Amino acid sequence: MRKRILAYRRLNDQQLDQLSERFHVDYFGKLKSPDDPAFREALGEAHGLIGAGVTLTPELLDAAPSLEAIASISVGVDNYPVEELTRRGILLCNTPDVLTETTADTGFSLIMSTARRVVELAEYVRRGDWKASIGPEQFGSDVHGKTLGMVGFGRIGQAVARRGALGFGMKILYANASPKPALDAELGAHHCELDELLQQSDFVCAIVPLTPETRQLIGAREFELMKESAIFINISRGQVVDEAALIEALESGRIRGAGLDVFEQEPLPADSPLPRMPNVVALPHIGSATHETRTAMAQRAVDNIMLALEGKRPLSPFNEEAWAGRFD
Repeated sequence: MRKRILAYRRLNDQQLDQLSERFHVDYFGKLKSPDDPAFREALGEAHGLIGAGVTLTPELLDAAPSLEAIASISVGVDNYPVEELTRRGILLCNTPDVLTETTADTGFSLIMSTARRVVELAEYVRRGDWKASIGPEQFGSDVHGKTLGMVGFGRIGQAVARRGALGFGMKILYANASPKPALDAELGAHHCELDELLQQSDFVCAIVPLTPETRQLIGAREFELMKESAIFINISRGQVVDEAALIEALESGRIRGAGLDVFEQEPLPADSPLPRMPNVVALPHIGSATHETRTAMAQRAVDNIMLALEGKRPLSPFNEEAWAGRFD
């Protein structure tokens, strides 16, 4: 009997065909809630899951007694109870590498657009307010030659830093990561404590995974340490920041601006002041949202789940200890 895969994120026809050649596939491409009765019923017979955007609770895992492996179409795994999965012997795979450069593009576009006030001034032109040559009240600030502070220095953080150091001659500081001598030599980067980074950086870019230690890592105290001219960028998770403290810092002029791709609640609630602030560039969580990258992420997940359910080592297992002894 063929094993069953439950897919709950959009896959293209070729990817679905690839899965269907070897497995029975229950496909929920537009799943709105894990409480969907058909989804819950399919969980009961699923050996593998492939998808993203659904928080898997222990209660949902209880409804999937045959589950062997999960392939998340994401790098972050904060929607998964990793320790519980490992305890149950359920393998979790993610999609590192394939979205690194695209997400770094998004991060650096936020740096550029906030510094040069691109969105604000495009609206200025759109409204018909451009009647004469602009003056200091419309000026932005330079990016080249400034100090870029990376809060987190994993794959994506390093890719953002390379853009800054090699493309714009920026000085790179990094915190919340172990020292990386090779990158220090390549980029002229400097490892430091978070407080030093906040005090010295012109741009502070958060790109850390969401963990108990990083939840609300940046709050009122941290914004107080930043320069008044600083711009804060968040391309990690909204919960890494105390959003109320960020709003207060922006409204009071404690910091100059923010470029945000992630928020505490997504989509943003209608009463959030962030999209209406002229010193904020707010995006709808587009970090990896290009046709090429989303297709590559889904393909990596397809490859991961197929290999796992065939007893072979996936391309990117996250909690490989869950299957200790099952791989050579």
